[in-house]
Parts: sequence; C-alpha cells; structure tokens
Amino acid sequence: MPIPGPELLGTRLRLLLDLLDGDVAAVYADLGLAGFRPRYTPIVRTLAAEGPSSIRELAEAIGVTHSAASQTVAQMVRAKLIRLSSGKQDARQRIARLTPKAEKLLPLLDLEWRATTAAAKEFEAELSFPLSSLVDEALAALARTPMRERIARKLPEESA
Repeated sequence: MPIPGPELLGTRLRLLLDLLDGDVAAVYADLGLAGFRPRYTPIVRTLAAEGPSSIRELAEAIGVTHSAASQTVAQMVRAKLIRLSSGKQDARQRIARLTPKAEKLLPLLDLEWRATTAAAKEFEAELSFPLSSLVDEALAALARTPMRERIARKLPEESA
C-alpha cells in the first residue's frame, strides 16, 4: 500500500497522535492510573507548578485553545482531579485547582513525565529531523497563513 501524500496529512497526523497518546495512556494503565488521559498531564503539571489558574491561563500555558482547555478541565472535574471555583475579581471566571486525589498522583506523574521525555528524545533521534521542531515550524506557518486561506487560494474562482 503506498504511503499517503500531503492530501491526507490531517489523517496521518491523527494516526500519529493516536499512536503516541495510546501508548502513553497504556503506560498510565500499567502504572495503575487507568482512565488518566495524556491530555491531563500538562494541566496537572501547570497547576502543580503555578497553583490555581483560570481556564484561559491554563490554555495559554499549555498552548491550546480556551475551548480545548475547558473541555479537558471538565473531564478532569468529572474524574475528581480538579475542582473549580469562581474568580475573586470576576465571578464568571472559573479557577481550577488540583484536588487531593490529583496531588497524590504527582510523584508518579513526575516519574512518568521524565520517562516520557527521555523516550521522546530517543524517538526524535531516530528521525531525519526532530518532530517537535517540525511541529513548531508547522504551527508558525499556519499562524502566518491558516490552512483555510491556503485552500481558498487554490479553489477555482467560480466556486467561491
């Protein structure tokens, strides 16, 4: 089967992310953390380092959209890893803080984080170019010119 080209880039990136996240989730399960999702770790680490934070602050700290951070925080609230309270200056603002349950996980999560970081460096060493650098370049290129704009420029004028 031929390797798909750039026209299936999103599909291939989702497969890559599924492979990476799936294996990290399996490590969590191996460590007795079944149900703990890889997307929780950056939020837990940020709250452990910075203390209570708004959803917007979390989104900025981990480099995701406010919507993505809000969805992840909601999942973490259901998992009893985070509790939310109203902001002091603005009651509409939601402030996230770790629960005692999450705080008990910190030593194990730190151990996993160090192992995952070392494994990621080993993985990148096998590649012809570091994937993290390429992802940074791709994000910067899309910030300059979003994919929607790139596609629109390639569509025939009569379709617009």
